[in-house]
Amino acid sequence: MNLIRRGFFLFFCVCLGCSAQSAAPSDLSRKIERQVRSFYSIPAEIKVNVGEPTPSTDIPDYDSVKVTIDGGDAKTQNYVFLVSKDRNKMVRLIKFDLSKDPYSELMSKIDLSGRPVRGAKSAKVTLVNFDDFQCPFCSRMHHVLFTEVLKEYGDRVSFIYKDYPLTEIHPWALHAAVNANCLAALNADAYWDYADFLHANQGEVNAEKGQDARFAILDREALLQGQKHNVDTTKLAACVKAQNEDAVKASMKEGDLLGVSATPAIFINGRKIDGAVPIGEVRATLDQALRDAGVPAPDHSSKPAPGSQ
Repeated sequence: MNLIRRGFFLFFCVCLGCSAQSAAPSDLSRKIERQVRSFYSIPAEIKVNVGEPTPSTDIPDYDSVKVTIDGGDAKTQNYVFLVSKDRNKMVRLIKFDLSKDPYSELMSKIDLSGRPVRGAKSAKVTLVNFDDFQCPFCSRMHHVLFTEVLKEYGDRVSFIYKDYPLTEIHPWALHAAVNANCLAALNADAYWDYADFLHANQGEVNAEKGQDARFAILDREALLQGQKHNVDTTKLAACVKAQNEDAVKASMKEGDLLGVSATPAIFINGRKIDGAVPIGEVRATLDQALRDAGVPAPDHSSKPAPGSQ
């Protein structure tokens, strides 16, 4: 009987040991989740999934743990943390590949094929603007770019627009972007004249009563630009009527992948500028990109100091 009891006791201890071992990862996961939620201020409704520790190939005495922040319909983000073997420390390791240029890598992710260009097409510096035709801040940036920056930098820079209409707050911006693309497929100058009109006359479009009336003025102006530039008006009218949103939505998806969340969002040879910033910041970023490309920047000695506009 004593032998049986001793055997049962040993079995019970083994079970406790297994239970303690299986509970440890859960306890570690809970600790990691709390640290991540606290540091990144993650709301309770956002899921934080902690993976199983695996031996780190980067730092001895640490394990690698993948943490996924899952916002459902929002973007999912993955992070890799390093946890010490004694489970008392956690660090985040960020590795940089010095064999690659981060600005060039980012710029290569922007599809510029078929987009109208202002400025010199052969310029070594390219400014890409993710634009919304109904956005008042975009209107301000558009005015600055083409009444000041283009004149100042001349053939040193090429300017290209991509579509990123904020459809939740700007109900006619998507329609305008489709019309602009219809013009772009037929004549680059017609596209830019249409963009100039929209950014200069947002108030006129907004003043129309009802969505149909706003769409009508957008369509009318697109057809007028087509006539002005002698495009195939039959093709243009068919395109405007069809309102195919595929190209615009592809541009929006591309913007999402690049981290665009508001407009205007500018990329100058891969350097990102968010919002309608002062012209001094645009100049400084352009000048740095020009220097990196081996092109002299224009003389700003007679211009206001950065941030004064």
